[in-house]
Amino acid sequence: MENKSYLVQMNGNGVHNKSIENGKSLSGNGVNGKDLHHVSVRGALYPSKAKSRRQRWDVRPSEMANNTLNPIRAIVDGMKLTPNPEKPMIALSIGDPTVFGNLPTDGAVLQAMKDAIDSQKYNGYAPSVGYLKSRQAVANFYSCPEAPLEAEDVILTSGCSQAIDLAISVLCNPGDNILVPCPGFSLYKTLAVSMGIDVKLYNLLPEKSWEVDLLQMESLIDERTSCMIVTNPSNPCGSVFSKEHLQKIIKVASRHCLPILADEIYSDMVFPGCSCSSMASLSSDVPILSCGGLAKRWLVPGWRMGWILIHDRNDVFGSKIRQGLVKLSQRILGACSIIQGALDSILNNTPPSFYSKTISFLKTNSEICFNELSTVPGLNPVMPSGAMYLMVGIDMDRFPDFKNDVDFTERLVTEQSVFCLPASAFEYPNYFRIVVTVPEEMMVEACSRIREFCKRHNRAGSTESTDLDH
Repeated sequence: MENKSYLVQMNGNGVHNKSIENGKSLSGNGVNGKDLHHVSVRGALYPSKAKSRRQRWDVRPSEMANNTLNPIRAIVDGMKLTPNPEKPMIALSIGDPTVFGNLPTDGAVLQAMKDAIDSQKYNGYAPSVGYLKSRQAVANFYSCPEAPLEAEDVILTSGCSQAIDLAISVLCNPGDNILVPCPGFSLYKTLAVSMGIDVKLYNLLPEKSWEVDLLQMESLIDERTSCMIVTNPSNPCGSVFSKEHLQKIIKVASRHCLPILADEIYSDMVFPGCSCSSMASLSSDVPILSCGGLAKRWLVPGWRMGWILIHDRNDVFGSKIRQGLVKLSQRILGACSIIQGALDSILNNTPPSFYSKTISFLKTNSEICFNELSTVPGLNPVMPSGAMYLMVGIDMDRFPDFKNDVDFTERLVTEQSVFCLPASAFEYPNYFRIVVTVPEEMMVEACSRIREFCKRHNRAGSTESTDLDH
């Protein structure tokens, strides 16, 4: 059978039939001089527009990919890190408590995972926001009279990082801006900039144990500010805000009708004698998306289980923000189903002694580090109250051999095989961050090497340095 069809052309001058054979017009250059024609395929007509063929390969990354940059990787990858071959490397730079094997998770956590696997109930896809039972377990664990939670207020995510990603994505549009702590976790800027969202940095004050400079923070707010991010306890500072200071932050948000993204992944890692209030428990009107997860308290960052807790008692978010979070969670098929299956048991059956032992270790290591480095001329450590980090200021005037904190920490690796993260990675130059999860003897050795390094390069106050070293 001949494969032929006809196009009826209406051009104002009458009706013309054009024979089309094998997808090609047999008269003229298409309709009205344009390359529009119908293609007959197995007797059916399909409109088609002839397209010019690319003459060469030209595949480019998207703008979002080009705009995605992790400041830590940008700085660390550019450093020349050649450890001293005569000294074993001590890495105080990685925010992963499992690296050295001295902080294993509890047996009850492992058993919960084994039971979930053996049950064969969690091998399939879970709902994108998580199993209802697992969401209810998280809601029950974090609910309090001041900030009650139900399962519908919980969205399970692939780690706290995805929780932060979803929270920023649902609250912000390109061209908006968000308030981010400085120094602060670099992922906030990485995510925001990739989405076309501007970042405004509000200052934390080291002389006030890293409290927020509230006046400076409020001065940054304008009509395009869509949320403020508050990290408590802090990465990289290890600080824990008092209840009174959190209330002052919430008042700023309330005055400007700004929702808060509360990064509370370290909320359960607080040293004895210090308390950490959730922001939601202190807010009467400001809606809050609280992001957390298993990674740090349960010492399983690789398991990638996080959550968003939606606190919205005055219905400011309403249904649309919730629906937006559900839609965004559907971009992937949710958090790992096996870990969801183990979640109820992990939350409720891990013995309190596991937490207290972990926190006691972190506090002891922090005190060792702080006490040792406090007596090193040119260094100004700030004692943390929680999390896994300690920030150390560098009096660069005493160390003219080095241009900045990146240069200082690079040479520290070269000479002493101790790697601390330069705080330029957190947009806070002339400090460095120490991770305090290493074994105690390694922490003592690292501090000794840092002291030796500083003594060698300190060019100011040499008499004071000699005196203080005794």
